[in-house]
Order: sequence, then C-alpha cells, then structure tokens
Amino acid sequence: MKLVIILGPPAVGKMTVGQALADITGMKLLHNHMTSELVRQFVPVWGEGSEEGRRLKDLFTREILEVVARSDLPGMIFTNMLNFNLPKACAYIQDIIDLYQSHGAKTCVVELSADLDVRIERNKSENRLLHKPKKRDIAVSESNLRRAEAAQNLNTREGETPFANYLKINNTHLSPQEVAVIIKEALG
Repeated sequence: MKLVIILGPPAVGKMTVGQALADITGMKLLHNHMTSELVRQFVPVWGEGSEEGRRLKDLFTREILEVVARSDLPGMIFTNMLNFNLPKACAYIQDIIDLYQSHGAKTCVVELSADLDVRIERNKSENRLLHKPKKRDIAVSESNLRRAEAAQNLNTREGETPFANYLKINNTHLSPQEVAVIIKEALG
C-alpha cells in the first residue's frame, strides 16, 4: 500500500496530476472536491451555515481514507489544499499519514506550485470544470483563487519540509503526466 498526498493552492493541478498518477500506478484517487461536491448537494460546505456541511465532508473523507488504508488496494492518492500557517491543518495531514503508516503503507507528500497567471488559466480548464461544478462560475472561482492566494500560505517557503518523504514540484511548465512520472519515480 502506498499513500500519496498532493497539496497545493487552487488550480495548481492537484486533481489532474492525481488523475495522471492514478492512470500509471493503478492507485485510487480521492480529490478534495469529490466529497465536498457530494455534500454540497444537500447542505452548504463553504460560507455561512456550513459547519454541518464541513463536518459531513470531513467525515466522508476520513471514512473513505480509513477503509482504503485497511484494504488490499495498491494505494491511494489524496489531494487537499493546505494553509501551512495553520497547525491544525498540518496536523490533519499528519494524522492521515500516521493512519496509513500504521497499516504499513509507504507515504509521500507532494506539494505542487505554479505561477499565478498559469493557475488562473488552469482555473478555466475543461477537466477542472467537468469534475468541480462549484468552479463553473469562472468569475467567482477566480476571485476565490485570488483571495486564497492573498490570505493564506498555500505553498511552503524555500527549504521548508513540514512532512517526512516530502517532494515539492513547480509544475508551471510541466504536464500532469510529467509530474506523475516524477512522483512515481520518487515512490520507487
């Protein structure tokens, strides 16, 4: 069993790289919008009145991750946006790592970064809009992307490695398939 956690800011390519990695490894992908889009059909996940929605999203995500950790699947790819300034957010990722390692899994955390102008273009990509209905209002999505960029620390600073087995990739000029190969080679 292997666990790859892909972190990074909005529209950096977490899901698309995860899809490419799943294609070449046979691992399953749980991208961060899968559970939020499900829950959002019933209750808000973001914004005012969303406490129950976030709780459900986190519950479903955790249950899926736990079931896969106990399974005989070859591995799991999990994507998430992480504010590195929040110890609680980093502890959440470390908790997932610990869960998988307790089941004997090899783990790797991959942080993606890309130039803001490239991410703004990726925010409009067909694949992103297909899998993330909340992003289909491009103006709102871009505004949220810029707000997150300004308000949160979504990429580590040079030399920071908040987790063991950590790989940081600037994918500004790399295809998702190229990044997937880099990750696969890092996993051995």
